[in-house]
Amino acid sequence: MNEFIHHIHNIYGQFGNSKYDELISQTEHATQCAALAKASGASLELTIAALLHDIGHLLVLQKGNGVADLSVDDEHEALGARHLAPHFPSGVTAPIALHVAAKRFLCTADDTYFDQLSIGSVRSLEKQGGLMTHQEVMRFERSPYFSSAVELRRWDEAAKDEHIVVDLFDSYLEMMESIITSR
Repeated sequence: MNEFIHHIHNIYGQFGNSKYDELISQTEHATQCAALAKASGASLELTIAALLHDIGHLLVLQKGNGVADLSVDDEHEALGARHLAPHFPSGVTAPIALHVAAKRFLCTADDTYFDQLSIGSVRSLEKQGGLMTHQEVMRFERSPYFSSAVELRRWDEAAKDEHIVVDLFDSYLEMMESIITSR
């Protein structure tokens, strides 16, 4: 196994059982999100982005010896994307970097989206900037990864089902390896 993939595997092994406001663990959320991406026919890169989109939360836990301050925005999207960028292409890292902006966008542009948010997502929305301004919407829509980020965000919100069984995290290791070695 590639050294960096081993590192990712260890982070999820060490901190993936943590829960924030949801009923499922970070690893369960990651694998559900990746399963939704895979089921929708997403590219390999977008599927891995779905799997790793919240790795920034785990990096915060790692830095804090298992403790995170939930009262502040940890900017996990930027932290995770920066951490992955030396090893993964922008098809993985850009949707990760933009998935919080996609939540803000969807809450602004889709009258029904806010009502679909979990309690944790509602709580974090305000810390993450709340609804977008008109300028922010226009800028976000011009991003080359706009569509990927919006898809990822929709899977993100849907991937919080405590009763669903999906493939294990380890089943994605070869996909990650494939992306890294083809770079």
